[in-house]
Amino acid sequence: MGTPDIPPRPRPTARELRGDIVLAVVILVGAVFSAALSSIAGVYGDEQAPLPLAVGYAFALAAPLAVRRRWPSVVAVLVSLAYFVAVTLHIPEIYVGNIAMFIALYTVGAWSTDRRRAAIVRIAIIIGMFAWLLVVMYRDAIEQADDAEVMAGAFSPFLAYMLITTMVNVLYFGGAYYFGERAWASAAQRAALEQRTLDLERERELTGAQAVALDRVRIARELHDVVAHHVSVMGVQAGAARAVIDRDPAAAKTLLAGVEESAREAIRDLRNLLETLRAPEGPDAATAPDGSIDDPSTVGLDDLDALATASTSAGLPTTMTVVGDPVPIAGVVQVNLYRIAQEALTNARRHAGTGATAEVRLRYADDTVELEITNTGRAVGAVSPGLGHLGMRERAAASGGTIDTGPRERGGFRVRVRVPIARPAAQSGTPAASGTKGSGTKGSGTGPSDADAPAAGAIAL
Repeated sequence: MGTPDIPPRPRPTARELRGDIVLAVVILVGAVFSAALSSIAGVYGDEQAPLPLAVGYAFALAAPLAVRRRWPSVVAVLVSLAYFVAVTLHIPEIYVGNIAMFIALYTVGAWSTDRRRAAIVRIAIIIGMFAWLLVVMYRDAIEQADDAEVMAGAFSPFLAYMLITTMVNVLYFGGAYYFGERAWASAAQRAALEQRTLDLERERELTGAQAVALDRVRIARELHDVVAHHVSVMGVQAGAARAVIDRDPAAAKTLLAGVEESAREAIRDLRNLLETLRAPEGPDAATAPDGSIDDPSTVGLDDLDALATASTSAGLPTTMTVVGDPVPIAGVVQVNLYRIAQEALTNARRHAGTGATAEVRLRYADDTVELEITNTGRAVGAVSPGLGHLGMRERAAASGGTIDTGPRERGGFRVRVRVPIARPAAQSGTPAASGTKGSGTKGSGTGPSDADAPAAGAIAL
């Protein structure tokens, strides 16, 4: 188990496991050579064990290290026992054994996933080794008790040797413990960093997928707003032309001319939409920093008059009314309000029925602008919101406003959207980007004016 603040390090790789086998072979060769040289040098004098026993000790020392990363605690215990037996029996090999035991203790700290067990194993081995060292030191002190040089002075050669031995062992075991802990912490931190990197990569991919999905929704909404209006107008005009072509060819010709004009407008709007989508700056590239519309082909509140006229020509008499003094409106807000009005009128033509009329009313207040589209169509039993209603709500929300849609008490449908006015800094010579110039009534046909009726328009697509 890892510590609460640092996750466990990854398990050893196949390459690292192969490296342990190579290390075991190196330790074995080194221990055999060290045993042979130590036997020749006679490091233990007359008490020295025979050389064949030293070769067996070399194998006992090296073999566990081949699996040191798999079972670090077991390997540490085995290597420590082998070292203890070798020193106790005076086997002529000291140096490689010290190296092997240091590696074993280090491996417990660096690779043991059970941190509590790792601490217990290392502390037990260190305590056992120091206890054994104290016993050896006491035994040697008793054997040297009759030596006058030992008793002469506080820092006799024997005492100095014991102090050096103790200090070396403290550094030896302390270093193995410390470096093992540092290796574990460093590896765990690297693993955590790699995991965070993977998480960030996944989040970036998810964010990219969400951005693509949002772009697809935006493109679908724009295409819906552009195509649905014009196709609806062309369908109504073509149907009317077919109905009167035999008895009134002139009227049919006029209606077909309207179909042709609607087709041109649809193509122009689609071209503008595609050019906007290709722009690196995105769909809002046509708006200036002050919110005004730079591209003259981009629709705005000034085009509501033409929209009402087109709706009247398509068979739904529509009036346009402006209440209050026009004020500058951000270009993006103007586009969104225009598209909401376009969608509401398109729905009214499809679902309001014969004899229905509509009204587009634009109100300017101190801090808000309100757009209301009403119609007098037949009563609708249930409103089934589709892409049209969803698009209108998205546009209202994108402009920081609210929208209400629903049937009116006196029949028909109403769409009302309120958007706060963000007043840009005044610029000399810049006309107000408003819906229409002045207030009044424009368009053809008659329409309702019950601004206090509770709800709005037609069934969405």
